[in-house]
Amino acid sequence: MVEKVSALISSFMASMGEESVNALYEKVPQGKMLRAKLILEIAKSSKEAPKLAAVVEMIHAASLLHDDVIDEADIRRGAQSFNAECGDKSAIMMGDILYSNAFAKLTEFSSDIAKCVANAVSLLSEGELLDVELSKSFNADKEKYFKMIYGKTASLIEASAKSAALLEGLDADDFALYGKNLGLAFQIIDDVLDVTSTSSMLGKPALNDFKEGKVTLPYLYTYDKCSDKEKKHLQSLHKKSLNSDEIGWIRQKMDDAKAIKHSIDEAKRLGNEALKAIKKYNNKNLENIITQMIERDF
Repeated sequence: MVEKVSALISSFMASMGEESVNALYEKVPQGKMLRAKLILEIAKSSKEAPKLAAVVEMIHAASLLHDDVIDEADIRRGAQSFNAECGDKSAIMMGDILYSNAFAKLTEFSSDIAKCVANAVSLLSEGELLDVELSKSFNADKEKYFKMIYGKTASLIEASAKSAALLEGLDADDFALYGKNLGLAFQIIDDVLDVTSTSSMLGKPALNDFKEGKVTLPYLYTYDKCSDKEKKHLQSLHKKSLNSDEIGWIRQKMDDAKAIKHSIDEAKRLGNEALKAIKKYNNKNLENIITQMIERDF
């Protein structure tokens, strides 16, 4: 079914009748299509589910294209990013094309589904803007961090699950909570992996988030446990190309603060809340998405 979603997106792009657009779209990196899989699983009896999944995946792809331009990223999922290969202007315009096509198709759904997805796109943009603002200086505010990851990551996953429930006639609130918490936990785990994984595993330098100005949950837990002198030192390393000694110091402080454990525990707490929200539906596939993400070695 995921292949059908990919084929639908390709057909939407081809319907524009522009060969240059099709050629560029073929270079857009393809992800794991988590949002599409959620929609197809939740709204499994709906014939409209693949089209809704295609709409959401187009929105997600557009946001990543814009995100990479903002972050000046050269790598996406271990390969050369679209903007690095085709240029920032092409990345921005391809993102705009994907957004506009997605919204055109979104108007074909009921107003409650259209509003749900459209609101998520607004939240996504706000989250991206907040991410940029927070990256300008060292952010020690957990509340701002969670607001940012909700907007930038969790809001569209939340909308995917909620809109699919609306399509299927299920309790939208149950699946909205599932999607929201899945999205928050997903981002926290991604932030943990930036610290714990090797550069070859990540497809980008380890601790790259901190270099880019992102103070993620492991750093926030670490900062809380640091002395005043250590806090100043950690702040001084923010947005800096770190040498091996500085990387070693940060990791030691994280170990002392048990920052990785606390971050994983927070992701597990959110995951367990998500599982409770959909427990009555006894959907093993949705449950496995949560458990496989948070119950692994780091």
